[in-house]
Amino acid sequence: MNINSRGCGLQSQNADHGHPLNDKVIPFGCRAKYHLPPLLCVLFSKKSGHRNATSKCLISSLILSLALISSACGSPMKTPDIKQNPHPKIRYEITMTIQGAPGPFDSINGDVQYGVANDHCVPLQPLSGARLSPDKHVPLVFTRVSGNLYKGTVYADLLQDEDYFGRGTCHWTVVGATAVLKVKTTDFSPAVFHDDIVAQKPVATYFANGDYLAATKNSGDERVIAGSPNRALYGSESRTDLFSITLTAKEDFQ
Repeated sequence: MNINSRGCGLQSQNADHGHPLNDKVIPFGCRAKYHLPPLLCVLFSKKSGHRNATSKCLISSLILSLALISSACGSPMKTPDIKQNPHPKIRYEITMTIQGAPGPFDSINGDVQYGVANDHCVPLQPLSGARLSPDKHVPLVFTRVSGNLYKGTVYADLLQDEDYFGRGTCHWTVVGATAVLKVKTTDFSPAVFHDDIVAQKPVATYFANGDYLAATKNSGDERVIAGSPNRALYGSESRTDLFSITLTAKEDFQ
């Protein structure tokens, strides 16, 4: 899922090759932000006559680093009270067209993600020095117009620009709009992003019919299928066994 990676998730694969603190149990998001090489090992190794001094030092440093990481991750930046614009005017109508789906969907809804465009208005994190810009998700309601045609509304200026952190005015922008078409425990989730919304460019996302059919038989684990805007990525034998969901934005300023 247009899922946020700022949290302290677990790493399933080693990404920082060769780093002595690179271990599968270290929270990946936090390790990326709080990169803590074991500098104390140099002093420890010089003063110790044991053959495994360096190894002991690495272990000690790892424990210390994990403690610092846990402390840092436990104190994230406080999210401000984000206000909505009382009179939004920059309105886009989002039209969703479903073509060739093997069957109906149990429910259809959506989500609009907003983010801060000018991140200099956001304070630096104390340890990492990074800026973690806030974002906000707002439900996107789709209404069936006819057949496989649905419409929803997105306001680009829904959130109020304001000095939320005492560092100047933060300007909000639409990151993208995502539709969620559910079949049992599977979500088919096409998306259209900022540039295509502003350009009013249709964005078609392709899905395999086989995934839909599998979803009708699945009643266990939840799945999210994002599809692909490039049908050539599907095998040649399956390119005719696809359905599409197209999202198109149209200006309707008030």
